[in-house]
Amino acid sequence: MDWSEAAGVVVLPSGVTVRGRRVGDAASPADFALLLAPGPAPAWPHRRIRWPDFWLPLDRADALDALGETLRRAHGGARVEVACRGGVGRTGTALAALAILDGLPAADAVTWVRERYHPRAVETPWQRAWLRRLP
Repeated sequence: MDWSEAAGVVVLPSGVTVRGRRVGDAASPADFALLLAPGPAPAWPHRRIRWPDFWLPLDRADALDALGETLRRAHGGARVEVACRGGVGRTGTALAALAILDGLPAADAVTWVRERYHPRAVETPWQRAWLRRLP
């Protein structure tokens, strides 16, 4: 199956793709994973940030650096993914953040990710506020 047709894959505004999923679910290999929760690490290269369930990243600078790295890798042609425990709130928030960093207006990010990834993505008011404050 083509990567762009895999479950959880969204197309960012620039046309690059990113896959969202749950940590620990079986998945076809990616080239890089951004992990937002504890759990099993994939066999491929990855980076983990501390982001409690239903909350925000504990280290904003580290999170923005990790999101930037993920986006740079995607623009470089890598198959990248973002994963958290449930694959909805934190993953949806990170996918929305990637879309903003890729050129989507922050005001459109929650609707964008809910239409393209999961209808309950970005679960909390503070996650929505965090997206509005992204650079």
